Amino acid sequence: MTSRSRSTSAALTAGIDVVLVLIFATIGRASHERGLSALGILETAWPFLAAWGIGWLALRAWRAPDAVLRTGVPLWIITVAGGMLLRAVTGAGTALPFVIVATLTLLLLLVGSRLVAALIRSRRAASTR
Repeated sequence: MTSRSRSTSAALTAGIDVVLVLIFATIGRASHERGLSALGILETAWPFLAAWGIGWLALRAWRAPDAVLRTGVPLWIITVAGGMLLRAVTGAGTALPFVIVATLTLLLLLVGSRLVAALIRSRRAASTR
């Protein structure tokens, strides 16, 4: 992979991750009838987006943005743990059911998207042989 295609892949993966966290926040707000204004969604998403950003930098995720084990799993853990920590210190809710739902949903979104990408890549590679 060239440096240019690697940076394109990293930017695309980062963008997808951010959209997935915003989708998580949107679904959560909709399921609790909290309103779906852009500001409301950002209010719900910001702790997780901030934690994701810290994780992206700490892991140097741009080096292997699509890697399930090297990037996806640790980034998911940092996003959930950091997001919950930020919610706790700002007085937002961290009830156990929310922690469980957020953990499982973000696992599906952040790690699941990388698993799907890996499956697509492996099928493409197999079809070119």
